[in-house]
Amino acid sequence: MASKGWFNLESAGAAIPETQYFEGDSAFKFLGLSRTTRLYGFLGCLAIGFTLSLLGSIVLFLGDIAIFAVLYGFGTLISLIGTGFLIGFFSQLKLMFKPVRVVATIILLASIGLIFVGAFTIHSEILCLILVLVEYLAYTWYSLSYVPYARTAVKKFIGFG
Repeated sequence: MASKGWFNLESAGAAIPETQYFEGDSAFKFLGLSRTTRLYGFLGCLAIGFTLSLLGSIVLFLGDIAIFAVLYGFGTLISLIGTGFLIGFFSQLKLMFKPVRVVATIILLASIGLIFVGAFTIHSEILCLILVLVEYLAYTWYSLSYVPYARTAVKKFIGFG
């Protein structure tokens, strides 16, 4: 019996058009997952990634930089991997390295790696905080590239456009 609650994605499915984001080469299409299941997978990865990143940030302020790096880094990666439930891993990689967002992608991935270097090699909380800020800004800029005219609006808002 179908759920009739407010969070019933199957009944809402009629209002959501079938697009490439849900019916493309999803990484989990071979498993036969429905659109609803893939949305739950995406939201689950997003929630787990956010929780791990938040826990990592709390641990950083408690002084354990190694656990911070592991939690924060994996939290960010799990959030990125969650998009595989929607559009597939290969499609995600193609989109990440399109010219419009390649710089933001490289900065994002490099900052994740450098957080591990800062934590395990240099042992610098300050450097890790700076890299978290760089990662956050790169992830924001990367995400804005998917919204039409969002980057232009942000540039105009801060006076660069």
